[in-house]
Amino acid sequence: MQRQEIVDIVNKTLIENFELKAEDLTPDALIGENLKLDSLDAVDMLVHLEDRLGTKYDIEKFKEVRKLNDIYNLVEEAISK
Repeated sequence: MQRQEIVDIVNKTLIENFELKAEDLTPDALIGENLKLDSLDAVDMLVHLEDRLGTKYDIEKFKEVRKLNDIYNLVEEAISK
């Protein structure tokens, strides 16, 4: 899967499930401060991505996520395994 496909899937998941605007979904957007997602939202997002992509994520690595780009990287890493 190409990087742009990952970005598109993650962004679509955020737009559909968290009512975020596409223009706010930049790689440098901070999950809490810019996107206003709390820890429960983050877990919910993880579940949505696992369901959509059929992957599992290392919860310890997920705890280190601060920016949207970190999520893209995490998904890319999980898919490449």
